[in-house]
Amino acid sequence: MMKKNKKLIISVLSLGLLLLVSACGNTDSQVEENGKLKVVTTFYPMYDFTKNIVQDKADVSLLIPAGTEPHDFEPSAKMVASIENADVFIYNSEEMETWVPSTLEAVDTRKVTIINASKGIEFIENIDSEDENHEDVGEDHQHSVDPHVWLNPMLAKAEVKNIQTGLAKVDQENASFYQKNAKEYNEKLDQLDQEFKTAFKNAENRTFVTQHAAFAYLAKQYNLTQVSISGLSSETEPSPSKLAELSKYAKENDVRYIYFENNTSSKIAETLAAEANIELAVLDPIEGVTKKEQEVGTDYIQVMKNNLESLKKSIQ
Repeated sequence: MMKKNKKLIISVLSLGLLLLVSACGNTDSQVEENGKLKVVTTFYPMYDFTKNIVQDKADVSLLIPAGTEPHDFEPSAKMVASIENADVFIYNSEEMETWVPSTLEAVDTRKVTIINASKGIEFIENIDSEDENHEDVGEDHQHSVDPHVWLNPMLAKAEVKNIQTGLAKVDQENASFYQKNAKEYNEKLDQLDQEFKTAFKNAENRTFVTQHAAFAYLAKQYNLTQVSISGLSSETEPSPSKLAELSKYAKENDVRYIYFENNTSSKIAETLAAEANIELAVLDPIEGVTKKEQEVGTDYIQVMKNNLESLKKSIQ
């Protein structure tokens, strides 16, 4: 009887062990079969560029919620954990996402591949940051360089290339797929660039006034001049003397429009517009496209085309 019980116990244990090994094996094969590269991106342009490259071959998430200012964003512990658990983390630059260096100190970069999308791009120096007497730039928003490189379609192409190259190293199996998609997307950016060039080719007035000094790279690409009310952050408030100076400039140069962001307060632009008797128009730096906007087909290229139509009001 004891021998029979002993045999029964051994049989049960053996069966349990077999089932456990089998279950583990099934889990591993399921992950292997269905697993995708896990990619975390900082803000919308990085997300959109990456999605166009990987399409359905990777799971791409957006770290910074739409409507949040990327300049002075601080990630929560949960967000840092999402970077730690990712295969790849993609950001624009330390000049834009100033919180990245300190955040990455808490991340094991031996396990997570870090892609700096603006690597190799030459930044434009921020003159305001070097002017000790400049009253308009708040202490929390000073940048030694302008980080808004993605607003020039040709520099967006460079960022797409950096992202594609980085992803291909991590996921060599899909490297040719990523290369093909990046090439196709960059052809769309070439077309976008041509649309801007054609629109502004014979323009006599090449100056536009913005609330947010985010469009220096776009202006440089198309031989335009950006005059800004504020600094490189949309939240920076100009001094009364700066507003008076801009009001005088607008009247003397027949400025008809002031451009502001649609996801931030237009109060500053409204003040100047009322004083100089000119109209307001939207110029979007594409720092945050909402989920609702994405669902109806809004993306980087569409917003840039909207920006082009808006700029035509001034550049003519």
